[in-house]
Amino acid sequence: MNPAHTGVIAQTIQLALAPVFVLVAIGNIMNILTTRLGRIVDRSRTLQGKHAETTGRDHDVVVIELRYVDRRIHLIGRALLLLVLSGLAIGVTVGSLFIGEMASLELRNLTGVTFFVAIALLMVALVYLLLETRIAASSLRLPQELLELERDI
Repeated sequence: MNPAHTGVIAQTIQLALAPVFVLVAIGNIMNILTTRLGRIVDRSRTLQGKHAETTGRDHDVVVIELRYVDRRIHLIGRALLLLVLSGLAIGVTVGSLFIGEMASLELRNLTGVTFFVAIALLMVALVYLLLETRIAASSLRLPQELLELERDI
C-alpha cells in the first residue's frame, strides 16, 4: 500500500465521520422510541384489563384512551421503520464512499442521494415522534374541575 493510497483512505474515513455521527443519532432516537413504546404497551395492557371491568362513562374513557394508545403505537412503529431505513441509507452512503475510493469509481451522485434520503427519512421520523408526543400530551390533560381554578390557594 503506497502512502498516497493511505492518504486517500484516511480522507475517506474523515468524510465518513459525518454520516456515522448521524447513524449514532439515529440509534439514540431509536432507543428513546423503543422506551416510549414499551411504556405505551404497558399502558395498553392495563387499559385492556380495565376494558372488560368498566361500564358506562368509565368504559367510554377507557375506550378513548385505548384509541389514543393505538394511534401512538402506530406512530412510533412508523417512526422506527423510517429510522431503520435511514440507518440503512447511511450505511449505503458510507459504503459508497469507500467503494468509490477503493475501486476508483465515480459514486458521488449515489453518495449524495443516499445521504439526502437518510436525512429526509430521519426528518419524517422526527415528525412522527412530534405527533406521538403531542397525542401523549393532549391525552394527559388534567380535567379543569380537578384544578379548582376558582379557588385562591
